[in-house]
Amino acid sequence: MQKPGRNRIFVIAFTTVLLLAVIVLSALPGSPLHYLTTPISVVISPIEKAFTRGIDEVSGFFQSLTDGQRIRRENEALKLENARLRNQISQLEDAGHQYNSLKNAFKLKDLYDQYDIVGARVLTREIGLWFDVFRIDVGTSDGFAVSGTESFAVVDAESNLIGRVASTDLLTGKVLPLLHEGFSVSARINRPDGALMRVRGSIDLKEEGYCLADQITVGARLNPGDLIVTSGLGGLFPAGIPIGTVVSVQETDTQTQRQATIEPFADFNQLTTVFVMKGIEP
Repeated sequence: MQKPGRNRIFVIAFTTVLLLAVIVLSALPGSPLHYLTTPISVVISPIEKAFTRGIDEVSGFFQSLTDGQRIRRENEALKLENARLRNQISQLEDAGHQYNSLKNAFKLKDLYDQYDIVGARVLTREIGLWFDVFRIDVGTSDGFAVSGTESFAVVDAESNLIGRVASTDLLTGKVLPLLHEGFSVSARINRPDGALMRVRGSIDLKEEGYCLADQITVGARLNPGDLIVTSGLGGLFPAGIPIGTVVSVQETDTQTQRQATIEPFADFNQLTTVFVMKGIEP
């Protein structure tokens, strides 16, 4: 004796197959069922359209998943390619900086043939204003040992004065810029009869990017626009290193000396590479 459940399943399956057959045959223009089922198609047509639309939506869903996975793979490939290109650009920029550093070192060597010229990268700046002490990658292992009687001049690629090496450890050194209030150097006006003076950092002027020239005799000929260079006195700095130009000249209260405001040639805010000068021992 057959079970009622199986009979129902059989009837449902048979009815489904029959309906599908009727739908297919009725869709054929030459089929007799096309005319017989025309009234029925009014009812069946919405079901057929819904069925077709459901199949299209399911197909579209899976297609969108496939397209999404493909797009993600392409994006990952593009990210890797962009990273590779950025790395190549960075390497080319480093190579260009190294080339320019070497070229500038040779130019400086021609100007100061009694000195060894060593290029150094600016590593960090001390917390504070942009002209405060900064660290470079030159130290005692490179032959630069600072003591109470010995230090080293630091210039930029155009041979403009930056400052001096204030201290060193094995691999790095700290540079004291000429705008710092602890810096001073013997200087002169850049002409044959140029008067001597001292150029030093000033707390009152450094926020404007200027330094101070003092110890200028009253009779010295000094005007705004005059060029100031190192004098060479003291032995630390070679003579003739460009420092800056005179912005203004002021009389002091004693009327025996004058002071001047100096605008340095060096652009401290853009420093990435500097050059340390060491005198060649005879």
